[in-house]
Amino acid sequence: MEPNATSTKFPSSPAEIEAAIARAPGRDRPVTAKEEAAWASGVRVNGGGYQAVKAALAEKRKPGQRGPQLAPTKQLVSVRYSPEVLEFFRATGAGWQSRMDEALKQWVAMLGEARGRTAEVA
Repeated sequence: MEPNATSTKFPSSPAEIEAAIARAPGRDRPVTAKEEAAWASGVRVNGGGYQAVKAALAEKRKPGQRGPQLAPTKQLVSVRYSPEVLEFFRATGAGWQSRMDEALKQWVAMLGEARGRTAEVA
């Protein structure tokens, strides 16, 4: 743990200990919204000590980190499009790649119907 990680001193007298207990949430005082927000980034470990806490923290996702995909449905490819096509979809704003994917799915389905087969597009 980093030195001086906390901003408050540890209570040293019985009176300071009693005052800290009185300020702590529990049956006598409900948890505030600020306290809940601060605890949201923590992990809960029932027993196990330091090693269990360390393992739980290692398993927790970091901010901005993607979780595992349950069923990857898309494949990464390199494709070249005409500037007009890219300009059109980029002009639609954020999420243009998804809209382009949707337009291509619709085209594939329409082409499949025209050829008399059903296209399986998810």
